[in-house]
Amino acid sequence: MAHTVHAEMVASVHSVAVAVGDSAEAGTILVVLESMKMEIPVLAEKAGTVVEILVAAGDVVQEGDPLVSLTH
Repeated sequence: MAHTVHAEMVASVHSVAVAVGDSAEAGTILVVLESMKMEIPVLAEKAGTVVEILVAAGDVVQEGDPLVSLTH
């Protein structure tokens, strides 16, 4: 079963902290967003394996846009 992590705000993607195939525990930083010169880490809600990265550094995302998909 896949779970997709979404952006909670309009922001730029500062960096992607994981790669496809990486294991992530709950609380692992997946992506770092930047908004108004603040860096906002986006964390895994549950443990899983990264199966798809849907953004890259420099992308601009809107609230609700998918960022990373994990399997559990």
